[in-house]
Order: sequence, then structure tokens, then C-alpha cells
Amino acid sequence: MKTLVIPQKAVYAGSLILVNGKYPYQEGIAGCSLIPVNADSNKVLLERRTAVLLSRLMNDLDGWTQISAVSGWRSKREQQEIYSRSLRENGAAFTEQFVARPGHSEHQTGLAIDLGLKKPDIDFIRPDFPYCGICQTFREKALPYGFIERYPQGKETVTGIAQEPWHFRYVGAPHAAIMAELGLTLEEYHIFLKQYPCGKECFNYRNGHRNIAVSYVKATVGADTELEIDADVPYSLSGNNIDGFVLTEWRNDDDKR
Repeated sequence: MKTLVIPQKAVYAGSLILVNGKYPYQEGIAGCSLIPVNADSNKVLLERRTAVLLSRLMNDLDGWTQISAVSGWRSKREQQEIYSRSLRENGAAFTEQFVARPGHSEHQTGLAIDLGLKKPDIDFIRPDFPYCGICQTFREKALPYGFIERYPQGKETVTGIAQEPWHFRYVGAPHAAIMAELGLTLEEYHIFLKQYPCGKECFNYRNGHRNIAVSYVKATVGADTELEIDADVPYSLSGNNIDGFVLTEWRNDDDKR
């Protein structure tokens, strides 16, 4: 066993952070490295790992020939400009459905991207990304690469955002697949994981010959969090941007706990 000492601010960083109307993005905490999504869209940036996996996904389906990267990372200032412009041009009702308030946008994390079918004119706020053709192929292949459709139909009261077929969020593997299989949004997934406190119980997910154990780690209030983990088991850790962390462990078949 070994002891991890997790800094307090790590609650606000990682691929599973929840950013929405209730939980703002903690600017400057994550310190993500941004790179262009591709050579043709060098002004559209994403967090490095997110961009690399999106590139692999697009290569898998030759996606960039028909799909455009519309919007990736945004600064808080840019989000404010988009929000204010939408209020002027579209009104409050529309803006509240489709544009997050500055400080509360996933685009500020570098983990989210808006995609649209390639065409002469692409709507920046609501790009066309239908449930057919290359766009649906993208959705079907996205989960193993760690991407989810973030704002699905029927979950508007949960996410606080209207259905957005074009908006995808990197949450990592196996979490994208688990969320899809259970029909959960990111908001619901974090609530679900609190049933599995680290050290007591975990959610076991099969992936090939591996058993992946996922559990919730409650952050120590006002201090760094200490966590005992198996030194021989590969793991990843992400903050939830609320009150703790998600621990993911890739275990052998005989390592269930």
C-alpha cells in the first residue's frame, strides 16, 4: 500500500469536474495545457489529452473531412462576450437555454467542444450535428475515447441546459461508457458514485479482461486529503469540482473488493 497526499485544490481539477450553473469553474486551478484540435482549426483549442483523443477518434472515422470544430476552449472574457451578444441578439429565454453564464461554462475547462457539419455557414451557438450519417457515427464511436454527448434530450431539468446534439465533453474512459450504459448525465453520475465510498465499496465495471473499480473519495475539509491505495494497481484520480474525488483503479479479475 502507499499513501497519496492530495492537495486541497485538486478537487477542482481533472477530467470529471462538474461545471454547471451551480458549480463554477475555478479559473487557474487546473492549469491545463491547450493545443489546437487540428491543423485546419488552429484557433480552436482543447486541453492536450482531450485534443489527442479527439484526434484519434476523428482519424478512426475520417471525421474532419465532413465535421468542423466550431468552438473549444474559451476564456471567461470570451464567454462573457458570447453571453452578452446572445442576450442582445436572441433574448434572455434563448440565452438561458443555450449559453452558460460566464464562469459556469464547460468551454472554460478545455474539456468540451462544439462540432458541426461542414457547410458554408455554421451557426456558432447551435451548429447542425444530426443523429444520422457521419455525426451519428461519431457518437457511436465516441465512448471508448472518453467523450459523451453532454446535454441529451430529456435531461434539461438536470443539466440546466437545453438539448445540444453538438456539444461533447471529455470525461475519460471508462466513465463515458458507464454513464451511457446507465443513462446518466455528469450531474447524475457524481450523485451515483457517492453510493460507493472508497474503502467500503466500489462500482465494478468490466472492460475486456480487466475489472475497473470506481469509487468516491470525500475531500478532507480545510486540509490535504490522504488516501491509501494499492501500490501495484494502476489508477487515475479526478476532482469532482464539488467536495471530493473519483478514484478509478484498473484491477485484475481476482482483485475485486
